[in-house]
Amino acid sequence: MQLAEIQSNKTMSSREIAQLCQKRHDNVCNDIRILNETYEKMGLLKIKDTLYTNEQNGQQYREYLLTKEQSIDLVTGYNRELRIAINRRWQELESSQSLTLPNFTDPAEAAIAWANEYKAKQALAIELKAAEPKINHYDKVVERKNLLNATQVGEKLDGMSAIILNRHLAELGVYNKSVKRGKVFSTWFIQKGYGEMKQSDAGFDQALFTQKGQAWVIEQLTSEGVV
Repeated sequence: MQLAEIQSNKTMSSREIAQLCQKRHDNVCNDIRILNETYEKMGLLKIKDTLYTNEQNGQQYREYLLTKEQSIDLVTGYNRELRIAINRRWQELESSQSLTLPNFTDPAEAAIAWANEYKAKQALAIELKAAEPKINHYDKVVERKNLLNATQVGEKLDGMSAIILNRHLAELGVYNKSVKRGKVFSTWFIQKGYGEMKQSDAGFDQALFTQKGQAWVIEQLTSEGVV
């Protein structure tokens, strides 16, 4: 039986997490600050911050040091209270097993240990299954929170309407001209990370811009004198 070892003395820095998740460090730090607010409400220890020295300019900047549980809480979703509870449950299972190891040389005691572990995992599986719709809902909200529609992008262009903006974008080849119904991004636009195709709750395709895509649109239309 393989048992997880809890090593609370080890930490991972927010900079390393940002690198592993391919996110900007300031965005990760912002997520951590929000997570700390949730920890405070739940009476849990908050993630500690410290200073590090940048090797390139010699200046000091703030970073956070996260334990294993805190790292998992941060990266496994945005329904924080639900995910924190589930992660803490895993911690309880692992720590209780590591503190009270059964005598596996005794067949009867080993069988009881296996049965208890199976029951615990079954209970957690049921808990996760019940939480799945709520998790999926929050994941969908988070997935879209940094995406923008044409109307929102147009607001950054002196209030340009979505209809006029889409005409300019069509001329730039942003949309696939072979698709007559609705707006569908061209493959190159998606591959460059400028936009994503999402499905609305009603089942319709939506062309949504990333923050990077919004910056590209503004730069293109500004350079061409449109705005």
